[in-house]
Amino acid sequence: METFTFFYRTESPFSQWHPASFEIEGIRFNCAEQYMMYKKAKLFQDEEIAAKILSAPTPREQKELGRAVRNFRRDEWEMKCKQFVYEGNDAKFTQNQHLLEKLLATRGTTLVEASPTDRIWGVGLLEEDPRIRNRKTWRGTNWLGEILTKLRDDLIREEQG
Repeated sequence: METFTFFYRTESPFSQWHPASFEIEGIRFNCAEQYMMYKKAKLFQDEEIAAKILSAPTPREQKELGRAVRNFRRDEWEMKCKQFVYEGNDAKFTQNQHLLEKLLATRGTTLVEASPTDRIWGVGLLEEDPRIRNRKTWRGTNWLGEILTKLRDDLIREEQG
């Protein structure tokens, strides 16, 4: 039977909004959400918004700026966004040992974003909702949980050589 590790709020190390400093290509990010929104702006060549995202201190502001990216095309975003989230979280967890330990401690489980409002990155259900215990009754796709589960498994495989 499938076992789950549920997460939701910013306090969780698995949240895109969880504060964690990491660097990619010489640029410092304060959370995975900032990296994701920055990559979104860069994908659509909105340099002005990209710069604003880098200087925005909170994930809420970063997300809001990400929504304002010019020339956005959903189909192109959906082809790239999972890779961006994987890259950002790879850096986040591999550059922060205490967070990596928490990720590796979920071994053998599927990570699930128990967000009642997000049906794309989460499952559209709270952890307390009994439907969350069965993948068939989820109301969302759990993209974030699936990416984090894959990242964890990839890191374990690398560790084993």
